[in-house]
Amino acid sequence: MSDKINFELPFGKEKISVDIDKNEISGVLISSINSYEPPYDKYTLVKRAMETPIGTKPLSELAKGKKRVCLIASDHTRPVPSKIIVPLMLEEIKKGSPDADITILIATGLHRTTTKDELVYKFGEDIVKNEKIIIHDCDDSENLVNMGTLPSGGNFVLNKIAKEADLLVSEGFIEPHFFAGFSGGRKSVLPGVCSRETVMYNHNASFIAHKNARTGVLINNPIHTDMLFAAKKANLAYIVNVVINAEHDPIFAVAGDVEQAHLKGVEFLSSKCRVKPKMADIVISTNGGYPLDQNIYQSVKGMTAAEATVKDGGVIIMVSKSSDGHGGKNFYNTFKNCESVEKLMEQFLNTPPYETLVDQWQSQILARVMLKAKIIFVSSCDDNVIEEMHMIPAKTVEQAIEKAKKIINKNDAKITVIPDGVSVIVESES
Repeated sequence: MSDKINFELPFGKEKISVDIDKNEISGVLISSINSYEPPYDKYTLVKRAMETPIGTKPLSELAKGKKRVCLIASDHTRPVPSKIIVPLMLEEIKKGSPDADITILIATGLHRTTTKDELVYKFGEDIVKNEKIIIHDCDDSENLVNMGTLPSGGNFVLNKIAKEADLLVSEGFIEPHFFAGFSGGRKSVLPGVCSRETVMYNHNASFIAHKNARTGVLINNPIHTDMLFAAKKANLAYIVNVVINAEHDPIFAVAGDVEQAHLKGVEFLSSKCRVKPKMADIVISTNGGYPLDQNIYQSVKGMTAAEATVKDGGVIIMVSKSSDGHGGKNFYNTFKNCESVEKLMEQFLNTPPYETLVDQWQSQILARVMLKAKIIFVSSCDDNVIEEMHMIPAKTVEQAIEKAKKIINKNDAKITVIPDGVSVIVESES
């Protein structure tokens, strides 16, 4: 009988295998999502959700008499099964309004533009060839319109296509989110199709530092409050959201009102993905593979799961292919040019909301993790980039474990493994 446990960790579009001694394992934190057996196939799940919407009429009825319809769709950084959802939504819209002018608006938020190949990968060739697709640009002032003031006091500036639509709908998926509580629902609007100014105000330092701006928390979360307000103000009339498994297939679907349907999805997800911490000297986490681990920037999400279960002064081993590199010039330069992580955090906390820096929120959370534990980053990135960002590079998990043990310098160092760091909500010890 083997004295080792094998783990298959997602790494880009592949998986990497690592064997760890049983007696070194403190715990393995996994969502029960992947053991859940849905009652229907993935197509039927979405179709049935759309046939029984929560808090709204069916989409085909909402579409009746509408001339300009905007369907907000996720971008290349999100593993939303758009090939399943979008055709069903288009079918219902066209059933209700055959002559409607439909625009698929790609919710890039502050991300880079989505490429043609990425659109084809996401939607399939037919939709890319036959439907009107516009990619949101948060800096394109000519195509943005002021919608008033958010509850936080920030300006709400929205994509003009979304504002001028007489029916606004969206697709998305629900997962634990490291400061918005959960993804999905209202996030299609803010940050999805808002201006840079609006997103940066919503992601300000005081909100990021707020005790309720954490994974799995919606109540009294100031970031969520702004997001939900924006979605309702924009008249987001209908959503289709799914919960997905490790293969990115839908296992649960909701449709209907942006708040009510989203909360139903959140309720299901919460019942499957909340786990108790297994405190350890070394914690291994991932970002769930492609498309979520395309860069270091996105990989901060998986680190926060490890943050919740690593001992103070411990080591986090983050496994993320990051084939696109750091993922943000400002994010990268913030760490490259900082004197110390401690001073960097002080700088963030002293920055007023209206002066929020580009990618400051991601940098702030990464700095928070760094102040608790050393980070060894297993990726395809250049070692210099990792080192310049105050992390320790490694090319294999085995190499990372060896480095971590030297840092911990304990004969009985324990390891907790989180095979998918973005799929779990690690509850506080209390």
